[in-house]
Amino acid sequence: MSDSQPNNPLHGIKLEQVITQLQEHYGWEALAERVNINCFKTDPSVKSSLKFLRRTLWAREKVEALYISTFANQSRGKSLTKGQSSVDPWANSRKKNS
Repeated sequence: MSDSQPNNPLHGIKLEQVITQLQEHYGWEALAERVNINCFKTDPSVKSSLKFLRRTLWAREKVEALYISTFANQSRGKSLTKGQSSVDPWANSRKKNS
């Protein structure tokens, strides 16, 4: 069995990275407007958001969907640190549709 998940755009991305990137992109207030959950509204932090989203599947799905819709068309290279390579999560689906 292979660990590869070519059709999963979130494969290899930690929930903490998702929250951090969304917060940096939108800010807590705008993030709370897009995903109506209290951990983004009242005294928001990455730690409290992680705790809530790990326990609440429906909220996590909304946050992940926002992440995908926000960053799917952007190069992931911007969020990478030195020494990491850029990987296009949509490359396989584009090849099939061409």
